[in-house]
Amino acid sequence: MRIVSLLPSATEILFALGAGEQVVGVTFECDFPPEARSRRIVSDTTLPPDLTPAQIDEEVRARVGAGEDLYTLDKGALRELGADLVVTQDLCAVCAVDVSEVDDALEHLGCRARVLTLDPTTLDEVLESIIEVGRATGAPARAREVVAGLREQLGRVADLVAGRARPRLAVLEWTDPPYSPGHWIPDLVSAAGAVPVLGDPGGRSAPIDWVDLEAAGPDLIVVAPCGYGLDDAHRLAGDLVSAGVLPNGVAVWAADANAAFVRPGPRLVDGVEALAAVAHPGVVPPRPDLLAPVAPPR
Repeated sequence: MRIVSLLPSATEILFALGAGEQVVGVTFECDFPPEARSRRIVSDTTLPPDLTPAQIDEEVRARVGAGEDLYTLDKGALRELGADLVVTQDLCAVCAVDVSEVDDALEHLGCRARVLTLDPTTLDEVLESIIEVGRATGAPARAREVVAGLREQLGRVADLVAGRARPRLAVLEWTDPPYSPGHWIPDLVSAAGAVPVLGDPGGRSAPIDWVDLEAAGPDLIVVAPCGYGLDDAHRLAGDLVSAGVLPNGVAVWAADANAAFVRPGPRLVDGVEALAAVAHPGVVPPRPDLLAPVAPPR
C-alpha cells in the first residue's frame, strides 16, 4: 500500500503502527519521526515565512474571509506517487488541506485512492482514530496494542494524581491575540489531574481578552501556541510576562505545542504527563523536553 499523509498527526500514527515504509508523501510540517522528512512533500503553506503571531492571525483571518486557501496541494506529486490511501482532515481549515480539495484533486487526476478523513475532537476520539488508521492500513492488531499502551500510560498518571488537590490550569493556544484551547486540550488538562479553566472539551479554540484569563483564576498558565516548538513558545511566553498581561503571581510554563499538545496523535499522552508534572510537582516525573518554566521579568 502507498500512503500519502496530509496531517502531521496522521504521519505520526502511521509510523507508530509500523506503516512508515508505506508512507510516500507528507506535508511540509511532518517532522516526527525524523524519518518522515525524507518523504516527498505534497502539501505546503501559502503563508509567508517569519510572521509574528499577530501577523499570522491577521493573514489567516483575511484569507479565510476571502475564501482563499492556506495550503497548496501538489497535484503532480499526487499523480506520480500513485497513492492507494490519502489521509486528511475536515476539522480545521487553518490546520491542513481541506478534504474537499483533496477529493477534487483526485477526481481531476482520475486517481482511485481511498480518502480517510480524521476529525477527532476529544482525547478518546484521538485514540479511536488510531484504531481507524489501523483498520485502513491492515494493522488493526498493532493499532489496538498502541492504544492499549497509551491507555496504560494515562492510567499511571491517573494513579499518581488520584486524591490530590486539582490546581486550576489555563492553556493558551495562541498569544496575539490570546486564544483559549479547544478540542482535546481540556481533556489533557483533566487527565493530568488539573481543572481546565479555559476552553470547552471537544469545542473550538476561540479568541479571548486578557481580562478573561484573569477572571478564570488560574493557578498555572501553560503557553502552547499552535505550530510552535518549545524554544519559540518560551520566547513568546517570555514576551507575555514582560508585557505584564498575565495575572500576577501565577506560575507560567512554555510548551512544545507541536510535540505533545496540538497534533492529535500518540504523543498527546506525553503532553498529559508533562502537564501532570507541573500540576503535581514531585509526584509525576518532569518532562523538560516538553515544558519549561518561564522566568519573570527583571
